[in-house]
Amino acid sequence: MSEITGMALIRSRRGLSAKIAAKLGITRGAVAQWNVVPPQYCPIIEATFGIPREELRPDIFLKAESTGVAA
Repeated sequence: MSEITGMALIRSRRGLSAKIAAKLGITRGAVAQWNVVPPQYCPIIEATFGIPREELRPDIFLKAESTGVAA
């Protein structure tokens, strides 16, 4: 997991807020007003932009830990 998470992560990537807004059908201003990423949008952002939901909302989504056993 990166050190930067949530909205700080989104804001750190140039143009990402605008791309997220376009994908979700909302305005860039709406995304800019988020203090945290709404959990209902995490799966969409993860699938579209490849940012794990655990990094978007580490307070809600736990990172799956590897058991070290190959399937």
